[in-house]
Amino acid sequence: MSRHAVRVAPRSAVVLALASLAGLAAFFWPLFVPARPEAIARTDAAPLIFVVLLPVLVGVMIAELSGGGLDTRAVAMLGVLSAINAALRPLGAGTAGIETVFFLLVLAGRVFGPGFGFLLGSTSLFASALLTAGVGPWLPFQMLAASWVGLGAGLLPGRVGGRAEVGMLAGYAAVSAYAYGFCMNMWFWPFSPAADTPLSYVAGAPLLDNLHRFVLFTATTSSLGWDTGRAVTNAAAVAVLGAAVLATLRRASRRAAFDAPVTFADPLTPGHPSCRHGDTTADSRRGPARSSRRLSGTTRCPIGRGGRFRMKPCDCL
Repeated sequence: MSRHAVRVAPRSAVVLALASLAGLAAFFWPLFVPARPEAIARTDAAPLIFVVLLPVLVGVMIAELSGGGLDTRAVAMLGVLSAINAALRPLGAGTAGIETVFFLLVLAGRVFGPGFGFLLGSTSLFASALLTAGVGPWLPFQMLAASWVGLGAGLLPGRVGGRAEVGMLAGYAAVSAYAYGFCMNMWFWPFSPAADTPLSYVAGAPLLDNLHRFVLFTATTSSLGWDTGRAVTNAAAVAVLGAAVLATLRRASRRAAFDAPVTFADPLTPGHPSCRHGDTTADSRRGPARSSRRLSGTTRCPIGRGGRFRMKPCDCL
């Protein structure tokens, strides 16, 4: 498997776990504490969630930068993929549930790891909201739910490859689409003023009663329509384009060499068995041009991986 741009260190895992628990509480607290209907859902809670979410994202980035899990190349990759996702989202614009932003989010989370996927989910939704004038009290909840989608993609089993991997990701893309819709329905359902129906929220009702009402509401209003459109779009995009996009992202990861350790070797001394300097026999076979290179201090010394030879100024003169 490819390197992870953001390696989830223990302290970062704790931050992500606490943020996820706080996010679940922000979504589902009306099931435990009575909530009153409002004209616009979560107008009071949304700024608070946004204020809490942004420091979490910044904290993850700072923790990874200081710990070496995230470097400038990973930040650049995060910016590029966020911009691509922001440009892809208006293509679907949520029509009939069609969303194009989650396709790349799932694949990038798979290649670059759960921490990267968490960050990409939030930055993608935030950037796309700025482009599509989608900033509102729903935005921090969308960012958090999308972050969970990217996080989950990075936590999938790592020893699956080939067609099985594409099939696994397509299935996850479909399931995550329903999970995203489930969470986003809870964002507004308890606060929607409606008549007393089997689908309505009842403040102060037992947990299982309201949860049953919510499941019926989700299945009736969104799962059979919007969420299914999102699930089909995500699964089809991953199944058709997943192998090619995964190969491209992994090639970019290898070329960027995220987290590649930097080591410094001592200069080779004259007579070192790995140094070709002073090999007059080899020089004489190659003629005056080779001798002139040797005299100017340029010889074939082993640099790079695998002991490959390239022309470089030799330190063993």
